[in-house]
Amino acid sequence: MTLQQLRYLVEVAQRGFNVSEAAEALFTSQPGVSKQIKQLENDLGIIIFERVGKRLTGVTEAGGQVLAHARRILAETENLKRYVDDYTHGQQGALVIATTHTQARYALPEAISRFRTRYPEVTLTLHQGMPDQFAEWLMRGDVDLAIATEALKDVSGIVALPCRQWHHAIVVPEAHPLLSAGAISLAELASYPLITYVRGVAGRIGMDAVFERQGLTPRIVLDALDADVVKTYVGLGMGVGIIAEHAFDPLRDPAAGLRLIQARHLFPANTTHVAIRRGTLLRRFEYDFIEDFAPGLNRDVVQKALQGGEITASDWL
Repeated sequence: MTLQQLRYLVEVAQRGFNVSEAAEALFTSQPGVSKQIKQLENDLGIIIFERVGKRLTGVTEAGGQVLAHARRILAETENLKRYVDDYTHGQQGALVIATTHTQARYALPEAISRFRTRYPEVTLTLHQGMPDQFAEWLMRGDVDLAIATEALKDVSGIVALPCRQWHHAIVVPEAHPLLSAGAISLAELASYPLITYVRGVAGRIGMDAVFERQGLTPRIVLDALDADVVKTYVGLGMGVGIIAEHAFDPLRDPAAGLRLIQARHLFPANTTHVAIRRGTLLRRFEYDFIEDFAPGLNRDVVQKALQGGEITASDWL
Protein backbone atom coordinates (compact mmCIF):
# COMPACT_ATOMS: atom_id res chain seq x y z
CA MET A 1 0.00 0.00 0.00
CA THR A 2 1.37 3.40 -1.01
CA LEU A 3 0.37 7.02 -0.51
CA GLN A 4 -0.07 7.27 -4.26
CA GLN A 5 -2.65 4.48 -4.21
CA LEU A 6 -4.52 6.23 -1.39
CA ARG A 7 -4.53 9.49 -3.36
CA TYR A 8 -5.97 7.69 -6.38
CA LEU A 9 -8.59 6.06 -4.20
CA VAL A 10 -9.74 9.32 -2.60
CA GLU A 11 -9.70 11.26 -5.86
CA VAL A 12 -11.86 8.68 -7.62
CA ALA A 13 -14.42 8.81 -4.79
CA GLN A 14 -14.42 12.63 -4.84
CA ARG A 15 -14.96 12.65 -8.60
CA GLY A 16 -18.16 10.62 -8.35
CA PHE A 17 -16.34 7.37 -9.28
CA ASN A 18 -15.33 8.85 -12.63
CA VAL A 19 -11.86 7.39 -13.19
CA SER A 20 -11.18 9.56 -16.25
CA GLU A 21 -11.82 12.78 -14.32
CA ALA A 22 -9.71 11.54 -11.40
CA ALA A 23 -6.84 10.66 -13.72
CA GLU A 24 -7.00 14.08 -15.35
CA ALA A 25 -6.98 15.82 -11.95
CA LEU A 26 -3.98 13.72 -10.90
CA PHE A 27 -2.12 14.28 -14.18
CA THR A 28 -1.91 10.59 -14.95
CA SER A 29 -3.64 8.00 -17.14
CA GLN A 30 -6.97 6.28 -16.61
CA PRO A 31 -5.46 2.76 -16.98
CA GLY A 32 -2.80 3.69 -14.43
CA VAL A 33 -5.40 4.77 -11.86
CA SER A 34 -7.51 1.66 -12.44
CA LYS A 35 -4.46 -0.59 -12.14
CA GLN A 36 -3.36 0.99 -8.85
CA ILE A 37 -6.82 0.74 -7.31
CA LYS A 38 -7.09 -2.91 -8.31
CA GLN A 39 -3.65 -3.55 -6.85
CA LEU A 40 -4.68 -1.89 -3.58
CA GLU A 41 -7.81 -4.06 -3.41
CA ASN A 42 -5.68 -7.16 -3.98
CA ASP A 43 -3.17 -6.13 -1.32
CA LEU A 44 -5.92 -5.47 1.23
CA GLY A 45 -7.96 -8.49 0.23
CA ILE A 46 -11.25 -6.56 -0.04
CA ILE A 47 -13.36 -4.92 -2.74
CA ILE A 48 -13.41 -1.16 -2.25
CA PHE A 49 -15.57 -0.03 -5.16
CA GLU A 50 -18.81 -1.51 -6.46
CA ARG A 51 -18.76 -2.12 -10.21
CA VAL A 52 -21.08 -2.64 -13.13
CA GLY A 53 -18.84 -4.10 -15.79
CA LYS A 54 -15.73 -1.95 -15.77
CA ARG A 55 -17.57 1.11 -14.47
CA LEU A 56 -17.29 2.10 -10.80
CA THR A 57 -20.71 2.81 -9.32
CA GLY A 58 -20.24 3.11 -5.56
CA VAL A 59 -18.35 2.14 -2.43
CA THR A 60 -18.73 -1.13 -0.55
CA GLU A 61 -19.24 -1.14 3.21
CA ALA A 62 -15.62 -2.18 3.77
CA GLY A 63 -14.52 0.32 1.11
CA GLY A 64 -16.16 3.15 3.04
CA GLN A 65 -13.97 2.36 6.04
CA VAL A 66 -10.87 2.20 3.84
CA LEU A 67 -11.73 5.58 2.33
CA ALA A 68 -12.19 7.14 5.77
CA HIS A 69 -8.77 5.90 6.87
CA ALA A 70 -7.19 6.96 3.56
CA ARG A 71 -8.51 10.50 3.96
CA ARG A 72 -7.13 10.72 7.50
CA ILE A 73 -3.74 9.39 6.41
CA LEU A 74 -3.50 11.85 3.53
CA ALA A 75 -4.63 14.73 5.76
CA GLU A 76 -1.98 13.90 8.36
CA THR A 77 0.64 13.56 5.61
CA GLU A 78 -0.27 17.03 4.39
CA ASN A 79 -0.19 18.38 7.95
CA LEU A 80 3.30 16.94 8.46
CA LYS A 81 4.47 18.68 5.30
CA ARG A 82 2.84 21.92 6.46
CA TYR A 83 4.56 21.67 9.85
CA VAL A 84 7.99 21.12 8.29
CA ASP A 85 7.45 23.93 5.79
CA ASP A 86 6.37 26.26 8.58
CA TYR A 87 9.34 25.31 10.74
CA THR A 88 11.94 25.65 8.00
CA HIS A 89 10.39 28.30 5.71
CA GLY A 90 7.94 30.24 7.86
CA GLN A 91 7.95 33.31 5.62
CA GLN A 92 7.47 31.39 2.37
CA GLY A 93 4.71 29.31 0.85
CA ALA A 94 1.33 29.68 -0.79
CA LEU A 95 -2.11 30.74 0.41
CA VAL A 96 -5.14 29.99 -1.77
CA ILE A 97 -8.46 31.60 -0.82
CA ALA A 98 -11.89 30.88 -2.29
CA THR A 99 -14.32 33.77 -2.09
CA THR A 100 -17.18 35.55 -3.81
CA HIS A 101 -16.95 38.64 -5.99
CA THR A 102 -18.42 40.88 -3.28
CA GLN A 103 -15.89 39.73 -0.68
CA ALA A 104 -12.99 39.96 -3.15
CA ARG A 105 -13.99 43.39 -4.40
CA TYR A 106 -15.14 45.11 -1.20
CA ALA A 107 -14.11 43.21 1.96
CA LEU A 108 -10.70 41.69 1.26
CA PRO A 109 -8.49 44.28 -0.50
CA GLU A 110 -7.11 45.95 2.64
CA ALA A 111 -6.33 42.64 4.38
CA ILE A 112 -4.70 41.27 1.24
CA SER A 113 -2.62 44.41 0.75
CA ARG A 114 -1.32 44.22 4.34
CA PHE A 115 -0.62 40.50 3.96
CA ARG A 116 1.40 41.03 0.78
CA THR A 117 3.50 43.64 2.59
CA ARG A 118 4.05 41.40 5.61
CA TYR A 119 4.69 38.19 3.64
CA PRO A 120 6.17 39.18 0.27
CA GLU A 121 7.46 35.64 -0.35
CA VAL A 122 4.06 33.97 0.11
CA THR A 123 2.14 33.50 -3.12
CA LEU A 124 -1.49 34.52 -2.55
CA THR A 125 -4.16 33.32 -4.98
CA LEU A 126 -7.88 34.14 -5.05
CA HIS A 127 -10.40 31.74 -6.57
CA GLN A 128 -13.76 33.41 -7.15
CA GLY A 129 -16.85 31.26 -7.30
CA MET A 130 -20.19 30.36 -5.77
CA PRO A 131 -20.28 29.49 -2.05
CA ASP A 132 -21.76 26.04 -2.73
CA GLN A 133 -18.51 25.16 -4.54
CA PHE A 134 -16.24 26.14 -1.69
CA ALA A 135 -16.76 23.12 0.56
CA GLU A 136 -15.77 20.78 -2.27
CA TRP A 137 -12.67 22.86 -2.99
CA LEU A 138 -11.70 22.81 0.68
CA MET A 139 -12.22 19.06 1.06
CA ARG A 140 -10.16 18.36 -2.07
CA GLY A 141 -7.37 20.61 -0.81
CA ASP A 142 -7.69 22.95 -3.79
CA VAL A 143 -7.97 25.96 -1.48
CA ASP A 144 -6.75 26.67 2.07
CA LEU A 145 -9.49 29.05 3.23
CA ALA A 146 -12.94 30.03 2.01
CA ILE A 147 -14.67 33.30 2.79
CA ALA A 148 -18.40 33.69 2.14
CA THR A 149 -21.73 34.41 3.77
CA GLU A 150 -23.65 31.27 2.81
CA ALA A 151 -23.27 27.51 2.28
CA LEU A 152 -20.35 26.94 4.67
CA LYS A 153 -21.44 26.77 8.29
CA ASP A 154 -23.41 23.50 8.16
CA VAL A 155 -21.08 21.38 6.01
CA SER A 156 -19.60 18.23 7.52
CA GLY A 157 -15.82 18.29 7.64
CA ILE A 158 -15.67 22.09 7.48
CA VAL A 159 -15.07 24.50 10.36
CA ALA A 160 -16.82 27.79 9.60
CA LEU A 161 -15.88 30.70 11.83
CA PRO A 162 -18.16 33.76 11.97
CA CYS A 163 -16.00 36.77 11.30
CA ARG A 164 -18.00 39.80 10.13
CA GLN A 165 -21.59 41.00 10.18
CA TRP A 166 -23.10 43.19 7.48
CA HIS A 167 -26.48 44.45 6.23
CA HIS A 168 -28.25 44.89 2.94
CA ALA A 169 -28.97 48.34 1.57
CA ILE A 170 -31.06 49.79 -1.24
CA VAL A 171 -29.45 51.57 -4.17
CA VAL A 172 -31.40 53.82 -6.53
CA PRO A 173 -30.73 56.47 -9.19
CA GLU A 174 -30.69 60.06 -8.01
CA ALA A 175 -34.14 61.67 -7.83
CA HIS A 176 -35.82 58.28 -7.34
CA PRO A 177 -39.14 58.50 -5.38
CA LEU A 178 -37.82 56.24 -2.61
CA LEU A 179 -35.29 58.91 -1.63
CA SER A 180 -38.10 61.05 -0.25
CA ALA A 181 -40.33 58.26 1.00
CA GLY A 182 -39.20 58.32 4.64
CA ALA A 183 -39.07 54.92 6.38
CA ILE A 184 -39.57 52.47 3.52
CA SER A 185 -41.77 49.43 4.16
CA LEU A 186 -41.06 46.02 2.70
CA ALA A 187 -44.33 46.17 0.77
CA GLU A 188 -43.33 49.50 -0.72
CA LEU A 189 -39.97 48.12 -1.76
CA ALA A 190 -41.63 45.05 -3.31
CA SER A 191 -43.81 47.28 -5.48
CA TYR A 192 -40.77 48.24 -7.58
CA PRO A 193 -38.87 46.00 -10.02
CA LEU A 194 -35.83 44.75 -8.10
CA ILE A 195 -32.25 43.95 -9.06
CA THR A 196 -30.19 41.90 -6.61
CA TYR A 197 -27.92 38.88 -6.15
CA VAL A 198 -28.54 35.36 -7.39
CA ARG A 199 -29.63 32.79 -4.82
CA GLY A 200 -26.71 31.45 -2.82
CA VAL A 201 -24.73 34.71 -2.89
CA ALA A 202 -24.53 37.59 -0.40
CA GLY A 203 -27.49 36.73 1.80
CA ARG A 204 -30.03 36.33 -1.01
CA ILE A 205 -31.67 33.30 0.63
CA GLY A 206 -32.28 35.23 3.86
CA MET A 207 -33.59 38.20 1.91
CA ASP A 208 -36.09 36.02 0.06
CA ALA A 209 -37.24 34.56 3.38
CA VAL A 210 -38.07 38.04 4.69
CA PHE A 211 -40.37 38.74 1.74
CA GLU A 212 -41.94 35.29 2.03
CA ARG A 213 -42.73 35.71 5.73
CA GLN A 214 -44.70 38.86 4.93
CA GLY A 215 -46.53 37.17 2.06
CA LEU A 216 -44.83 39.30 -0.59
CA THR A 217 -43.56 38.16 -3.98
CA PRO A 218 -41.02 40.67 -5.23
CA ARG A 219 -40.54 41.10 -8.97
CA ILE A 220 -36.87 40.35 -9.57
CA VAL A 221 -36.04 41.65 -13.04
CA LEU A 222 -32.35 40.78 -12.84
CA ASP A 223 -30.28 38.71 -10.45
CA ALA A 224 -26.52 38.99 -10.67
CA LEU A 225 -23.40 37.42 -9.23
CA ASP A 226 -22.00 40.72 -7.98
CA ALA A 227 -22.92 44.19 -6.80
CA ASP A 228 -21.18 45.95 -9.67
CA VAL A 229 -23.61 44.41 -12.17
CA VAL A 230 -26.55 45.30 -9.91
CA LYS A 231 -25.42 48.93 -9.74
CA THR A 232 -24.84 49.13 -13.48
CA TYR A 233 -28.44 48.23 -14.26
CA VAL A 234 -29.84 50.38 -11.47
CA GLY A 235 -28.03 53.26 -13.17
CA LEU A 236 -29.76 52.34 -16.43
CA GLY A 237 -33.15 52.68 -14.72
CA MET A 238 -34.02 49.00 -14.90
CA GLY A 239 -35.04 48.75 -11.24
CA VAL A 240 -34.19 49.27 -7.58
CA GLY A 241 -31.08 47.50 -6.36
CA ILE A 242 -30.52 45.55 -3.14
CA ILE A 243 -26.84 45.05 -2.39
CA ALA A 244 -24.48 44.51 0.51
CA GLU A 245 -24.15 47.83 2.32
CA HIS A 246 -20.34 47.74 2.11
CA ALA A 247 -20.55 47.26 -1.69
CA PHE A 248 -21.59 50.90 -2.13
CA ASP A 249 -18.55 53.03 -2.92
CA PRO A 250 -19.12 56.45 -1.26
CA LEU A 251 -16.86 58.18 -3.79
CA ARG A 252 -17.46 56.47 -7.13
CA ASP A 253 -21.13 55.50 -6.91
CA PRO A 254 -22.60 58.98 -6.15
CA ALA A 255 -20.48 60.34 -8.98
CA ALA A 256 -22.21 57.78 -11.23
CA GLY A 257 -25.61 59.09 -10.15
CA LEU A 258 -26.45 56.43 -7.54
CA ARG A 259 -27.77 56.95 -4.02
CA LEU A 260 -27.81 54.61 -1.00
CA ILE A 261 -30.81 54.04 1.28
CA GLN A 262 -30.35 52.16 4.57
CA ALA A 263 -32.40 48.98 4.88
CA ARG A 264 -31.37 47.66 8.29
CA HIS A 265 -34.97 47.90 9.49
CA LEU A 266 -36.07 45.63 6.63
CA PHE A 267 -33.50 42.83 6.53
CA PRO A 268 -31.60 41.05 9.33
CA ALA A 269 -27.83 41.13 9.64
CA ASN A 270 -25.79 38.64 7.63
CA THR A 271 -22.67 36.89 8.88
CA THR A 272 -19.59 36.23 6.78
CA HIS A 273 -17.62 33.08 7.66
CA VAL A 274 -14.03 31.99 7.24
CA ALA A 275 -14.05 28.26 6.51
CA ILE A 276 -11.25 25.74 7.01
CA ARG A 277 -11.15 22.00 6.44
CA ARG A 278 -11.42 20.26 9.80
CA GLY A 279 -8.15 18.69 10.90
CA THR A 280 -5.97 21.04 8.84
CA LEU A 281 -2.77 22.29 10.43
CA LEU A 282 -2.60 25.98 9.62
CA ARG A 283 0.68 27.73 8.96
CA ARG A 284 1.62 30.91 10.81
CA PHE A 285 0.88 33.16 7.88
CA GLU A 286 -2.60 31.62 7.56
CA TYR A 287 -3.37 32.39 11.21
CA ASP A 288 -2.05 35.91 10.66
CA PHE A 289 -4.20 36.48 7.58
CA ILE A 290 -7.36 35.30 9.37
CA GLU A 291 -6.70 37.52 12.40
CA ASP A 292 -5.91 40.53 10.23
CA PHE A 293 -9.15 40.08 8.26
CA ALA A 294 -11.18 39.39 11.41
CA PRO A 295 -9.27 40.62 14.51
CA GLY A 296 -11.41 38.59 16.92
CA LEU A 297 -10.30 35.35 15.27
CA ASN A 298 -6.93 35.08 16.90
CA ARG A 299 -4.87 31.89 16.92
CA ASP A 300 -6.38 30.61 20.19
CA VAL A 301 -9.96 31.05 18.94
CA VAL A 302 -9.22 29.35 15.62
CA GLN A 303 -7.41 26.45 17.28
CA LYS A 304 -10.30 25.96 19.70
CA ALA A 305 -12.70 25.71 16.76
CA LEU A 306 -10.45 23.31 14.84
CA GLN A 307 -10.27 21.09 17.92
CA GLY A 308 -14.04 20.85 18.10
CA GLY A 309 -14.97 23.80 20.32
CA GLU A 310 -18.03 25.80 19.34
CA ILE A 311 -17.42 29.40 18.28
CA THR A 312 -20.28 31.81 17.60
CA ALA A 313 -20.42 35.41 16.48
CA SER A 314 -21.45 36.49 20.00
CA ASP A 315 -18.10 35.22 21.32
CA TRP A 316 -16.23 38.16 19.88
CA LEU A 317 -18.13 40.24 17.30
